[in-house]
Amino acid sequence: MRAMSPVRHPTDGEPLGKEPPLIAPLIRRALHRPLACAAALGLVALTGGGVATAAPSSTTSVTSVVASSPSTGVASSNQFWRQDVSKAPLHPNSKAMAADVAKQVADHWGGVAAFNASKFGTSVYTVPATQKRVDIKFWNCQNKSRTPDGLYGEGGQFTSVPVPTNAVVAGGTDMHLSIYQPSSDTLWEFWKAQKRSDGWYACWGGRIDDFSTSEGNFKGTFGAAASGIAIAPGSVRADEVKAGNINHAMSLQLISPKHWKTVSWPAVRSDGTSTSSSAVAEGQRLRLDPSVNVDALGLHPVAKAVAKAAQKYGFVVTDAAGAVAVVGETGAGLKATTGVDPWSSVLGGTPQYAVMKGFPWHKLQALPMDYGKPGTPSAPSATTAPTVPACAS
Repeated sequence: MRAMSPVRHPTDGEPLGKEPPLIAPLIRRALHRPLACAAALGLVALTGGGVATAAPSSTTSVTSVVASSPSTGVASSNQFWRQDVSKAPLHPNSKAMAADVAKQVADHWGGVAAFNASKFGTSVYTVPATQKRVDIKFWNCQNKSRTPDGLYGEGGQFTSVPVPTNAVVAGGTDMHLSIYQPSSDTLWEFWKAQKRSDGWYACWGGRIDDFSTSEGNFKGTFGAAASGIAIAPGSVRADEVKAGNINHAMSLQLISPKHWKTVSWPAVRSDGTSTSSSAVAEGQRLRLDPSVNVDALGLHPVAKAVAKAAQKYGFVVTDAAGAVAVVGETGAGLKATTGVDPWSSVLGGTPQYAVMKGFPWHKLQALPMDYGKPGTPSAPSATTAPTVPACAS
């Protein structure tokens, strides 16, 4: 496993770009359609063997929730992750920006970008309405002088979180954990989450209410990614790679994003440090040139699926990291429940550091700043679809 150098993480009320470390690359696994509907309604608990007995109607502790996203993914159809950008206009400096990203790849780790399917990802849990809620305790890993405002009390970021008792955080020092509850349409994400004998702790994180109609970012300084963009919706799942169909934009980390004073929607902040005129800002959208014949490149199946999705939906830059990295949803949580990591068969024995070998980074194209922002001509169409499959009445 390649080492990842620490990067900065903006947190409560402090100057951006002056924070201790964070890195983030991720992965997801989907539920089958009938189970997704049942889980959304709080009717079943999921175990490694399938469907357990019906959950009580009152709030309870569902102990065997499988680590996975809904079968349709976390993002809804009206959010930027689902936006087709294959015909979008380009940034005037697109060629130079693509060259900047390609150089970051070429100059590090043997010239191959990372695909992190174990460490530095996120564990995603889709929980039922009946999942017992707990308060996340503040882990002061950054030695703040006080407990930051907004974590507790009514609507607090760390208050009343439906964490499964069997939850497993992602490997690596970021220890990311994402929890999505369709019944309340809420997404929680935590950085440096940890279960201890007296409950759950996290160094930082946040919640997004009415997630399916939100802009997909955490406001202020909350959230788990340095940009404030939600991690789970842009993560790559093993099941969608296996099917060869990633139907959403993907999160991408860069070694040298543009300086944190410049951000592009949907980012609300940044930990970038580059002052180059060709640097790509956090939140900026990138796509792979749609004219590239991906089938002729001889890529690993994972890289091939990523490339085809990058032509239609593109990447969004979410963090600075020690490597240019495509984010995946870790299989650690699923393995803890079922004994099987879904990435084992998908990777087919190829080391994670070699998965993206041959990806044509020099063929990237940069979209304009703030592309897709609500209220602009480039905003996604205002259609709405459920984030989990519709259930028969």
